[in-house]
Amino acid sequence: QLQLVESGGGLVQPGGSLRLSCVTSRGVFDTYATGWFRQAPGKEREGVSCMSSAGGHKNYADSVKGRFTISRDNAKNTLYLQMNDLKPEDTAVYYCASGIVFLGDDTCGVVEDFTYWGQGTRVTVPS
Repeated sequence: QLQLVESGGGLVQPGGSLRLSCVTSRGVFDTYATGWFRQAPGKEREGVSCMSSAGGHKNYADSVKGRFTISRDNAKNTLYLQMNDLKPEDTAVYYCASGIVFLGDDTCGVVEDFTYWGQGTRVTVPS
């Protein structure tokens, strides 16, 4: 069973930055697509940014393009999400996920195709 553990969330002022990390219990990046989702109170979970298993295909939600960057370190089995110029609307619980997923042109393909999920890390950007 693959385990994912996120960290790096917190309270940050508008315009600030955070870097989220997701450590996987084993190396999966060459096999599975991986990505970041978020869920704000009262809203559905949405894809933020996802990366193909080969690593060459990276997608971003329109709302975060130019501000967020997804990356990974295969040697550390760690996925990152660098978040800059944070806005109050970025407030949410952020989850990393992994699975055999075809990304295509959608940010993260079909959410239900992601088999493995972390427990989430909260990001709060006050207005």
